[in-house]
Order: sequence, then structure tokens, then C-alpha cells
Amino acid sequence: MKRVIIIGGGLAGTEAALQCARFGVSSTLYEMRPVVATPAHQTDLLAELVCSNSFKSLDVETAHGVLKAELEQLGSRLLAAALQTKVPAGTALGVDRVRFADRVTRLIEAEPLVSVEREERTTLDLDQLTIVATGPLTSDNLACEIERTLGAGNLAFFDAISPIVSRGSLVPGRYWAASRYGKGDDDYLNCPLTEAEYAAFIDALLNAELYPLKEFEHDVMFFEGCLPIEEMARRGPDTLRFGPFKPVGLTDPVTARRPHAVLQLRRENRQGTMYNLVGCQTRMKYGEQKRVFGVVPALSQAEFLRHGQVHRNTFLQHPVALDPYGRPANETWPRLFFAGQLTGVEGYVESILSGLLAGWNAVRVAGGASPELPPRETMAGSLAHYLQTADPTNFQPMNANFGLLPPLEHRVRDKRARRRAQAARAIDRMGQWSVAAAPSLVEAA
Repeated sequence: MKRVIIIGGGLAGTEAALQCARFGVSSTLYEMRPVVATPAHQTDLLAELVCSNSFKSLDVETAHGVLKAELEQLGSRLLAAALQTKVPAGTALGVDRVRFADRVTRLIEAEPLVSVEREERTTLDLDQLTIVATGPLTSDNLACEIERTLGAGNLAFFDAISPIVSRGSLVPGRYWAASRYGKGDDDYLNCPLTEAEYAAFIDALLNAELYPLKEFEHDVMFFEGCLPIEEMARRGPDTLRFGPFKPVGLTDPVTARRPHAVLQLRRENRQGTMYNLVGCQTRMKYGEQKRVFGVVPALSQAEFLRHGQVHRNTFLQHPVALDPYGRPANETWPRLFFAGQLTGVEGYVESILSGLLAGWNAVRVAGGASPELPPRETMAGSLAHYLQTADPTNFQPMNANFGLLPPLEHRVRDKRARRRAQAARAIDRMGQWSVAAAPSLVEAA
């Protein structure tokens, strides 16, 4: 029986392994933890989430809602696991991260066509059908091997993690539960700031002591979608108030008015005992985090269950290094696929999608067929199109968004109506493609 080597037990790697098994192809999944640790992981569970616990919106009028609908049509195993371990988060799909990772780990361990090896892979067997899905924390040894293989340099930047605090340590009466615009079931805790309190917070933030960068880290590139909070504040005093601290859609029940600014907390676990600070990823020193966030009245006595931190993130220059299917662009190794954040997708759902498509295409190649991609009109197809056609001189990872989709066949002036039409078209095209293009068990046998 043909076997696929999958390197990396994150979201993309586990989805790829489960999809291979779904179509009758066995795989060996290599995960270096716990033998080799990473700067961000805390357990040895597969598919551990190290940043937010949110898979973003379920609303099909949003880009991530459309992408989830497409993943459901494609039969994503990890999306199903996320839905089974969800916690209240308004219209977003928030999960209990430990239960989610445990669920995925159990799915992998129970699958007879998947074997797991806990060791660091430092070489690539270019004659073996392989999916590299080592993600943003690819080990130095394997990163060097990838560079030698592709002949294209990796780009390194830094990703930041938000702190988590204990619900019981919040100051009573200084926050309220509500979702923005009344959507959801009061799933967020809102910590209001007056104009004076906000100014004091910005002042403390700009004067906070940060963990110093090492010499080789001075040319820092931050992903725009996950900027450390102190970097945002340096762009102007109102940057946070028009970003993660925006008060729109919220009314303080004490004043019956919209606050000047709001720091939102999102539930981290099903029990509601842990909350993460939305948009507050940071590289402040741990003591400074307690001091700075303590300026927010609701957090003045907060117990930090996890401090924010910064870690290295590595990705490939997809437009020059890889072909549309995630294989080396030089066509020398057609049996080598890359998947997940290493390819330049950014976000949990995008990584799951990338792993799913890599798994499907590995099955096709195992059966002697050619790889395929979803239609351009789908969110998945448009994301793949961006990765291939983006300007390589200024390439950065990309989330799903409506700007990636091609225009409608007819003009729709109203933005909301236009997005509804684009979403409907994407879901319809994916439904057709998922049936016609699903790998055949016969092909892979």
C-alpha cells in the first residue's frame, strides 16, 4: 500500500493525515514534541493552538464563515472537532483549546491508517510522497534542509500571543458581559476605559519594558494581522481605539453610553474560568504586563494564567518557491508538498484548508492522478490564487477575505448584498467541485 510521510502534527498536518486515511491511503505523521520543544507550545498534544482559541466567525456573510462552509462541504475532520469542543463566543467559533487538541489527538491515535512517530525529522526523502506541514515554528534543522532543497530563502518574522487571565480575579462591577451589536449570548466580557483611563493605559504601554531582541532578530517583520499591542500603540494614540479596543456596537450598562474604549475578554475554556485579552498580543516583560494591563480598572487585580509572548514565525516565499499546489516551483520534486502556515496562509481555518487540500492531492498523486485546486470563485481557490500571484518582493501571509474573490458577473452596489452574493456563489461552486474532485479510493489503492 502507498504511504505518505507527513511532517508536523499541527492543524495542517493532522487534517492531511485524516484526509489521506479517509480515502484509503496510509501515512506516517512525524511530530517532534515532546522530544524537541518549541518556544510556544505547552503540551505534547497534536493540533495544539498556541495563539487565540478562536477560529473566527461562523457567519457566512464573513470571509471566515464562507471558508468554514467550504470546509464543511469538503469534509474537514478538524472543523468537526472544533464544533464538538466549542465554547460560547458570539458568532465566532471559539474552542476549549485543551479539549480540541485532545479530540484531534484521539482521532489520529484511533485511525488505523495513521501511525505517529515522536521525533524530529531533519531531512527530506525526495523520492517519498511527503507533506511538510511544520508551521511557523519549523525547527532550525529542518528549515535549513528546506532552504537547501528549494533554493529559496525563508522569511522570518514574529508572531505574538495574548495573555490569559482568571475570570475570578476580575474586579466586579468594572466590566459587563455582552457581544458587539447584541450578537451572540453575552459571550465577551467588556472592560471599559474612560478617555483619561485610556490615555493612562497608552502612556504605560509606550513606556513598558520589552524583552530585548537578539542580535539576529533586529530586522523584525511583524504580520499585520497579529501586531503586538505596543507596536500598534506606536502608530498613534488612537490606533488601538480604532482597532482591538474599538467601542462600537457596545453600550456600558452603568453609563448607558458607548465607552471611549473597550478591552474585550474572550472565553478561553468551556467552564468560563479563563479569558484571553482580545488583540493584546505582546512582547512586554511579564511583570510589565501585569502593571500595564492593571491600568484597566477591571484588570487591576488580574491573575495572569498565561502571559503574552512573542515567537519566531517562518514561512516560504510562495510566489517564487512553490507551485499552485504547494510543490517546489522548479518541478524537480512533484511528490513533495508543503502545507499550512509554512506556505504563507495565516490563520487556523486557512491552515486546516491547506492541510486538507495537500491531503487530497497526495492521495491523487499516490493513485497516479494530477493534483487539483478548487475553483477561483471559492474562498479556498482565491486564497490559493493569491499565494501564487502575489508580489514576491513584498509577500506576507494572508487570511481569507472578500478582497481575494473575483468580481461578480453583475455589478452589485450595496456592499452587504455584494458579499452575500459572493458567499452564495463560493459555496455553490465549492459544493459542485467537492463532489466532482474528491479523490477516488480506487485511484489510491
